[in-house]
Amino acid sequence: MSASLTARRLTAAALAAGALAAVTALPASADHGDRRDDRDQVVISAVQYDPPGRDDRSNRSLNKEWVEVTNTGRRSVNLDGWTLSDRDGQTYVFDRFRLDGRSSVRVHTGAGRDSRTDVFQDRRHYMWDDRSDRATLANQRGREIDSESWGGRGHHHHR
Repeated sequence: MSASLTARRLTAAALAAGALAAVTALPASADHGDRRDDRDQVVISAVQYDPPGRDDRSNRSLNKEWVEVTNTGRRSVNLDGWTLSDRDGQTYVFDRFRLDGRSSVRVHTGAGRDSRTDVFQDRRHYMWDDRSDRATLANQRGREIDSESWGGRGHHHHR
């Protein structure tokens, strides 16, 4: 075997190994709902768990109870399948909703017409306990993204 043939085979083997290493270093899929930066950019920014006025279970009063979810990043995030739940397991599921960059959406308890800034759970009873509860935002895979709790020992933001 000549030296040039051996050199060409070694070069070809090295190139093949490099290509294989590059392919295995790439992610299998780019799932926009489970990227690390989504965890950092989508947060529970505010909670109105005790609506002002009388708790008369009117739709107006129910809609004064809300959780605000904010995308602090520049890129939009697909929230389809993400959930917002309370400590008792009552859950709202985002359905075909994309949260634009640097924007917020309020998730109201009562009924209403969904828009880019407000979505409605269509409940007839209050979801959030006034004394103590925890709002948890999870992505479509069930991974906790953010939570906010109140009562007991005060108001706490968890990341």
